[in-house]
Amino acid sequence: MIISDILRGKGSDVVTVPPDTSIEALVGLLAEHGIGAVVVSSDGATVEGIISERDVVRALAAQGPGVLSATVDEICTRDVITTTPSARARELRQVMTDGRFRHVPVISDGRLQGIVSIGDVVKASITQLESDAAALTNYITSG
Repeated sequence: MIISDILRGKGSDVVTVPPDTSIEALVGLLAEHGIGAVVVSSDGATVEGIISERDVVRALAAQGPGVLSATVDEICTRDVITTTPSARARELRQVMTDGRFRHVPVISDGRLQGIVSIGDVVKASITQLESDAAALTNYITSG
């Protein structure tokens, strides 16, 4: 299975925020959309960073509640690992597991096409395994 298959099933909507968004506003967006990360982007198409719930929690622990008035630009991850629509889900799953991160923007021709979470990748992997098992069972029992 490739990443474009996952996006086809889940959609390509991505919540983005400009770099000057306050952490307080970010927390509201995460809660409103029921998501764990957003892409930092001035234009909604290029990836300037990514910021997750984990980033916020770590900043709160290190800096206290005053960090809520900081901007996402101050605490986001700038070195963002991205993927392409043609990447294999199992390879991305390994990269995400090894890197210990849960969200990866999908880029094509330099533009943001979607975002996948580790949950999306694991779900796709399980679906693929179930399909393969059913095909094998059908082959064994019919032949």
